[in-house]
Amino acid sequence: MTEPGRPSGRAADALRRVDIVTGFARHAEGSALIRMGGTEVLCAASVEGRVPGFLRNSGQGWVTAEYGMLPRATHTRGDREAARGKQSGRTQEIQRLIGRSLRAVVDRAALGEMTITLDCDVLNADGGTRCAAITGAYVALALAIKKLRAANVLKGDPLIGQVAAVSCGIAVGVPVLDLDYAEDSGAEADANFVLTASGGIVEIQATAERATFDEAAFGVLLGLARIGTAALFAAQQAAIDAA
Repeated sequence: MTEPGRPSGRAADALRRVDIVTGFARHAEGSALIRMGGTEVLCAASVEGRVPGFLRNSGQGWVTAEYGMLPRATHTRGDREAARGKQSGRTQEIQRLIGRSLRAVVDRAALGEMTITLDCDVLNADGGTRCAAITGAYVALALAIKKLRAANVLKGDPLIGQVAAVSCGIAVGVPVLDLDYAEDSGAEADANFVLTASGGIVEIQATAERATFDEAAFGVLLGLARIGTAALFAAQQAAIDAA
């Protein structure tokens, strides 16, 4: 059943079409191009045999992320942050979120003293770019680890879980899953849920945009997020298995 209030005509609990193409960045240790509706994010994992100074001689590895948008990823051209000489607060906040999300499912002691950096570049933005970046980055990370294990660089598996993210919100009074830009720009409430396949919550970002919402509405949004991430976990695993 479709919701007449949704610009896409999707049901309230329906994701946009999700496609994950692995190996898109040929030189990276792991990569995934994730498409969620009109949003496309290229995620590439790079492995270095060193760690930041604060982790030297600790026996622990590090997983981090960088995030950016191409100038014409949006309706109007945005300046390149390199040309401005600094990253925006939004960019810094999102890349820290991606790093935290991935570290939540990595045993850094099992990783050893190496760093895996996930570069997440938005090619086309139509809402939910940070969620798509987290979901795609997990696939790129898993493929990089798979390659390291095949080369006997890693003896065990440092991945201790699976993580994905999805947006939910209240649009035209209706709680809905996976907002595109048309919905997000006019939503009464907007939330991003980062969840693990075992049911854990990594992070929730929720904001009332036009009107407050109560605990009951929040519970509905969380329920929608669990439906959405269940489908994303399946898509991630299918992409990893097929690579």
